[in-house]
Amino acid sequence: MMVWVTLLAGLALLPLLLKLLSPYFLQDLVYIWRAVGFGVRLELYKRRTPFYSILDRFLDFTRRNPHKPFIHFEGNTYSYSDVDRRSNKVANALRMVAGLKEGDTVAMFLGNEPCFAWVWLGLAKLGCTAALLNFNIRSRSLLHCFSCCGASVLIAAEDLRGAVEEILPALKEKGISVYLLSDECSTDGIQSISQAIQLASDEPLSLSLRSNLKARSTAFYIYTSGTTGLPKAAVVTQERVWAGSFVQGVSGVTAEDVFYINLPLYHSAGFMIGLIGCIERGNTAVLRRKFSASQFWDDCRKYDVTVMQYIGETMRYLCNTPKKDNDRDHKVKIAIGNGVRADVWKEFLKRFGNIYVRELYAATEGNIGFINYTTKVGVVGRVNVLHKKLFPYALIKFDIEKEEPVRTADGLCVPAAQGEAGLLVGRITKKSPFVGYAGNEQQTEKKRLRDVFVKGDIYFNSGDLLKIDHENFVYFQDRVGDTFRWKGENVATTEVADILSMVDCIEEANVYGVTVKGHEGRIGMAAVTLKEGNEFDCVDTCKVVANYLPVYARPRFIRIQESLELTGTFKMKKVKLVEEGFDPALIQDPLYFLDLNQKKYVSLTLDIYNSLLAGDIKL
Repeated sequence: MMVWVTLLAGLALLPLLLKLLSPYFLQDLVYIWRAVGFGVRLELYKRRTPFYSILDRFLDFTRRNPHKPFIHFEGNTYSYSDVDRRSNKVANALRMVAGLKEGDTVAMFLGNEPCFAWVWLGLAKLGCTAALLNFNIRSRSLLHCFSCCGASVLIAAEDLRGAVEEILPALKEKGISVYLLSDECSTDGIQSISQAIQLASDEPLSLSLRSNLKARSTAFYIYTSGTTGLPKAAVVTQERVWAGSFVQGVSGVTAEDVFYINLPLYHSAGFMIGLIGCIERGNTAVLRRKFSASQFWDDCRKYDVTVMQYIGETMRYLCNTPKKDNDRDHKVKIAIGNGVRADVWKEFLKRFGNIYVRELYAATEGNIGFINYTTKVGVVGRVNVLHKKLFPYALIKFDIEKEEPVRTADGLCVPAAQGEAGLLVGRITKKSPFVGYAGNEQQTEKKRLRDVFVKGDIYFNSGDLLKIDHENFVYFQDRVGDTFRWKGENVATTEVADILSMVDCIEEANVYGVTVKGHEGRIGMAAVTLKEGNEFDCVDTCKVVANYLPVYARPRFIRIQESLELTGTFKMKKVKLVEEGFDPALIQDPLYFLDLNQKKYVSLTLDIYNSLLAGDIKL
């Protein structure tokens, strides 16, 4: 009897013991269980003939739950069957009017509205590949994005007609068919197609129209943000679509949840994790045209939102809204996204309640990613044996100055030490491929890193610096090219930006390195915006950077701007700022220089500028 009592007592104490010895054991176990489940499902889908795609998942769910709300948008609700029928109309109209067939590529130039879903589904039913154009780009960039994907057809929203007309002569020259989602259009070379869609049959399309679909077939193209030049069209395969859709499930999202999408659908976060993730889960999406901090929580309360998305600075924008008594009056329980600073993360939880933040690290074209499935603040993931076995990766030493991996005399890379920032690389294998960019083999090859640990091996170069601590937590450090070297030391722009954000007068900071004649490396500079009603505090800013940053990391130049230029996914653009440097004769914005003798920032005059170039002022 005593043996049984002892055994039961031991079992009762086991969870407590595990928590003390391995506080994240149960969270690791849940994540691994979910990941294995999704991995097995994907393998089964790949073995089916024909391949079972996310479109098939949508059709199966629609048959079982035709009346379930799929999309809420501006007071209207569209059920799964509504979207299915509308996509049938789109497919039948495009088949008849544009002659589209399996294998054709079609560029979608649409905003965040429900028609995005049924146009994309309609194209998928025809076996066509969609190129998801950023609706903010214009002129040269728009034409570049269209051209590199090899599309023969462009479908655009009516409110984007002006942008299409800008590049219409070039499209005509290439023989591109342009269709506008409007009832009429008088512009020569653009056909309105809304009436044809309305009159088209909503009957289902034959599976034979997409009979050649395989796991490695291209589903669509998603464009990189273009922070370092013109965007590149990342190839997203059918199996990659599934992998992206599983993020919701791995995060604990179920079919009963309501998912709030306010990120652009031309991006992988809003489209793959958001909209397609909802199809995989069979839940409901609340779609907004664009993010609004002032209306965010009202929307969540109105639609009983339980899962939200964030990216870049969106959480900080929410924290900067005026505090209200009902800040915690909502049903949001999970937040999925990336790019939130640790201090903002803590402030967000403190103000808006106990929300599970699933911070992730991934790249649209990459073959390795992480997700923070624990409650640890400030990390992007956690190392576990299963993950590394299935998707081999490593952190390697990186020379910031030369912008290349450190190599031994044998020409092989060197693993980064525990706690040391290193370049993340993912081994390219059959299970973790890197497909690359459409129409850009040069850029594709640049992302392949060869002879990493043995001669002949090939890894995907993420271009990002990460580190792993003694508890196996993964931290994002910086992007290669953003991190710069000054006085023989590496300066992480994200770290400096976080410190600058602590200054009372500063709203946002974009940190980068600029070259100075006669000096090696790049010296720190920051473009900042000021909080409303504030002036730049030269003394306090100096005091904060001096207290929290080593001398080499303190930004010597500050540029005050009305607003910081961002990409569609709130990533800060730096290329133009770096090129412009700190010349007061060329820059109209107020410029300041950190005078170490006066212990404050002073206005950067032409005299100071010339003294810097002449070497009369020591840097």
